[in-house]
Amino acid sequence: MDPTTDNAGPTEDAGTARAALEALRAEIAKAVVGQDPAVTGLVVALLCRGHVLLEGVPGVAKTLLVRALASALELETKRVQFTPDLMPSDVTGSLVYDTRTAEFSFQPGPVFTNLLLADEINRTPPKTQSSLLEAMEERQVTVDGTPRPLPEPFLVAATQNPVEYEGTYPLPEAQLDRFLLKLTIPLPSRQDEIDVLTRHAEGFNPRDLRAAGVRPVAGPAALEAARAAVAKTAVSPEISGYVVDICRATRESPSLSLGVSPRGATALLAASRAWAWLTGRDYVTPDDVKALALPTLRHRVQLRPEAEMEGVTADSVISAILAHVPVPR
Repeated sequence: MDPTTDNAGPTEDAGTARAALEALRAEIAKAVVGQDPAVTGLVVALLCRGHVLLEGVPGVAKTLLVRALASALELETKRVQFTPDLMPSDVTGSLVYDTRTAEFSFQPGPVFTNLLLADEINRTPPKTQSSLLEAMEERQVTVDGTPRPLPEPFLVAATQNPVEYEGTYPLPEAQLDRFLLKLTIPLPSRQDEIDVLTRHAEGFNPRDLRAAGVRPVAGPAALEAARAAVAKTAVSPEISGYVVDICRATRESPSLSLGVSPRGATALLAASRAWAWLTGRDYVTPDDVKALALPTLRHRVQLRPEAEMEGVTADSVISAILAHVPVPR
């Protein structure tokens, strides 16, 4: 059964959809070495209709990862290089005067795609950063008072460099909160780096994914079937209470000046349900919540200056909270 063309209902397609999404790992591995957690995070975001912030030093294949995911999912993707002189209309589109008809017509911007790669999003001023807010939250763009819906599915994968802050504009808390996950892309292990060099020595071209053998293994139909199945994943009252207790603990932490909002709690629950379904279960466990807590919450908290000076990180605070909040049985 081909998940990209099958016309049966979402319920009948759930098993096939899971198999197709699981096949993404092997397909993306043809282009990207050793980034399974990031691949899983992107798939979770797609299942939750969320967005992802990718953070890593230059050269760790952030852009290649998003391009490979789009190719393996048979989705349209566009890339925007965020620079200090980028205007909001360069992202969303604008009205253009047509001399033939003597009327203004809307010219869609690159945001009108399935998978938008917002490269180095923190290098553009807040005015341009905020042009993505409506697109990310409402999945539409309003120009001249007219709302225009974005394609479905729609995901923003934004990247930023964690070590170079000169000439950057940190994302405001309101926009960070719109990202479902913040994924850190680490440097590869020694063996993974050797594998990368071996592939390049054998002629691998990161700009030609077809030549690397990356093929579509799923499409919008499989993704929609998967989303319907995730929506049926059971959540017990104990799990809901566990999620709330974790988020409330961040608001009481002496190391944090800003804790997780109720939106963050709903995001953690949604991501946990998607992960539970991907691993083959129709119910959420505390381990699912723990597995998604760091990527879902690390960008929704703010450290106190004195804690930051002492070397405390958001990840260490959240890990300590996970160790102390009672786990439901």
